[in-house]
Order: sequence, then C-alpha cells, then structure tokens
Amino acid sequence: MVAMVDNFHALVTKLEHAVPAEPLYFLKGNNSFLAANQTIRTSKSYSGKIVYEGELGIVIGKACHEVDEAQAAAAIFGYTCINDVTAIEILNRDPGYAQWTRSKSFNTFGVFGPYITTDVDPSKLTIKTILNDQERQNYPIAEMIFPPAKLVSLTSQDVPLQAGDIIACGTSVGVGSMKPGSNVSIIIDGVGRLDNRFE
Repeated sequence: MVAMVDNFHALVTKLEHAVPAEPLYFLKGNNSFLAANQTIRTSKSYSGKIVYEGELGIVIGKACHEVDEAQAAAAIFGYTCINDVTAIEILNRDPGYAQWTRSKSFNTFGVFGPYITTDVDPSKLTIKTILNDQERQNYPIAEMIFPPAKLVSLTSQDVPLQAGDIIACGTSVGVGSMKPGSNVSIIIDGVGRLDNRFE
C-alpha cells in the first residue's frame, strides 16, 4: 500500500503547508492490512492517541512502471474505501525524523474494503467518515491535488506497481482520534462502506 500525504487542498491550507510539486508518500506494511468488520487494535508498545483517516483507495489492475497518464488510467482496476489508521504521537515524536511508516504500520492499521468498484468516476465521489454515529469527515475527491491517473503515473516513475497494489490517496480535514470501543465507518457512495470497531 502506497499512501499519500498532503494530497488535498483543504488540508494543505489548514496545515499551512506548501502545495507539493510531486506526490509525497510512504509505504504501509503488509502486516497492517485489515478487512471490513474486523477489529482495529493498538500495539502493546503504544498507549497514545489513535486516529482515523478516511480515504479513497486506487486498486492497480496490471503491472505498470514509468507510464504516462493514459497508460496509468488503463492500469487502474477500480476503487475501494480505506481507513489509514495512525499512531499519531509517534509520527513526529523524534524531531530529527518523521516516522511515517512506523506510526502507520502497526498490525490492523491498514484497513480497506469491502469492495472494489470498477465503473465509477472518482472525481464525482465524496468521502465521509462516521465515528460513533457522528459525521467527522465529508469532503469531495475533486479537491485532490494529484487525481488518480496522474497519481498512478507519477508514482510509477519511482515504484513499479503490480496488480493488487493499492494507492491510498490521502485524506482531508476532519481527522480525529478514536477511543477504545469506538465504531468507525468510511463511506464513499458508489464505492462502498467500510465498517470497523476499534478496541
């Protein structure tokens, strides 16, 4: 799973970051993957805040490396829902090194599914995150800085992508923490609803 940072205008503006000139990303470990209706759990080594991030996931359908946007669009199999769970207090704990991979790769922190939708225009979609029946995120994918085909093309210049790989497109405003016992849902109408419990 290749996961994007600072890929939505509203969040970049809120954080007072510069709009990136190229995709900013990290990798989530395969050990972190979790399906719908399974339980998100924190590591015994960490007792700080755990945050949700509702995102669109691009599912790669065929191998692509150094492709242009048209080839990238043809390599996209479909789209899915993602919850990019984060041990947020680890991320910037060391002032000398931002720990993206570590803070986001605990077991159960790479949540995606339950479906792959193939015939949909992602630019018309909206992502909602519901935490314990309260809407916390609601943002249009049209605000994405690097839209899906461009994202796949640019990422493929560095990382050879294989069928089954997933690109997490990044999130927008509304990220927040989850307490044990919480239910969290990522809803993308036309794509699916990803439900999980956090313990």
